[in-house]
Amino acid sequence: MSNVFVMDTMYQPLNPIHPGRARLLLKEGKAAVYRRYPFTLILKTEVDHPEIIPLRIKLDPGSKTTGLAIVDDKSGDIVFAAELFHRGDAVKRALDDRRSLRRSRRQRKTRYREPRYTNRKNKKKGWLPPSLESRIANILTWVQRLSRSCPIEAISMELVKFDLQQMENPEISGIEYQQGILQGYEVREYLLEKWNRKCAYCGARELPLQVEHIHPRAKGGTNRISNLALSCEKCNIAKGTQDIAVFLKKKPDVLKRIQAQAKTPLKDATAVNATRWALFEQLKATHLPIECGSGGATKWNRITRGLEKTHWLDACCVGRSTPAILHYQQIKPLLITATGHGNRQMCRPDKYGFPRTSAKGTRRMKGFQTGDVVKAVVPHGKKRGIFVGRVAVRSSGFFNITTKDGTIQGISYRYCQLLQRCDGYRYHIG
Repeated sequence: MSNVFVMDTMYQPLNPIHPGRARLLLKEGKAAVYRRYPFTLILKTEVDHPEIIPLRIKLDPGSKTTGLAIVDDKSGDIVFAAELFHRGDAVKRALDDRRSLRRSRRQRKTRYREPRYTNRKNKKKGWLPPSLESRIANILTWVQRLSRSCPIEAISMELVKFDLQQMENPEISGIEYQQGILQGYEVREYLLEKWNRKCAYCGARELPLQVEHIHPRAKGGTNRISNLALSCEKCNIAKGTQDIAVFLKKKPDVLKRIQAQAKTPLKDATAVNATRWALFEQLKATHLPIECGSGGATKWNRITRGLEKTHWLDACCVGRSTPAILHYQQIKPLLITATGHGNRQMCRPDKYGFPRTSAKGTRRMKGFQTGDVVKAVVPHGKKRGIFVGRVAVRSSGFFNITTKDGTIQGISYRYCQLLQRCDGYRYHIG
């Protein structure tokens, strides 16, 4: 598993320690548990003149999952790793539902609600939709949390997924320089995303794909990205130097799809790149040196070091500061899922937009809140046992606890012990 974070008596971060060392400190009473996720200890005695080893936090932002890793540049040790799952889709669905309810309510003429779009101010420069703002806020939250738990001295992040200018204008710094090994990784990574990792002609998956010119170079085709596609070896050989219209004359539907897809920009990648720039601007507020890299460089680092394709290992390989050897064998990433802090709806509406439930009650009950991590020790009865999980509070005082084995209902609050307050995230060990 990952190392354990340690803080001194003044809440200043110290060097992370091995889990075995952490168990020994807890057993001897020299430290106490400060936070469960990520697991952090606080010492009970003062440390004089500690030797702090600077660490680097690495980020691999993605549209749905972001990889995080804390790496020691000198030794190549991976101190901590995590995968952060965003809730952008849930935010968009909630906004769509609210918009549809409001619009249908206006059109039915049952009661009037003035449209708000007439009095809204113009969007400020750099505005992003809430679904993307949520993603940026999640990453910033965890950068700040980890910076408070361990000595972070630098940041590395994947700023762009593809170096578009390098691919479109290789002559900027010389063709021989730009079209090296790394240039090939940039182009291939972009094409894999654009053509959904399958052959453009037959749709085959899970086999080696080759970069192919839609309009053959022998007949005046260029190396521009809009003229490149992916194909399996069989289709590439069968097409040869034929024009695509001749090759697919018996498959007009496939021809139409390829011509349309070749001209269509990669919208998802564009959105990800836009949020990465916004994230980069906000990370500057940490006043830490920021190293930037591209997705192609990350993949090249990962392959040359023989690592598997995972989000947290991609994060370890971001930037030129990546050590030649990474020690990752004992690391188990922390899987973090953003759940939010509930919603501000006073009650749930029916399909027509009218209230169907009573107003919400208080969020806290008997000192607990839905989403808290608790430990319940039931000494007797049908539900006798020890249960650790997230609690769903009830006004009756009998709560539901969701554990990894299922949901246990009707546990009295008297048997519950708080382990960690609800912070808008759900945790699992990878």
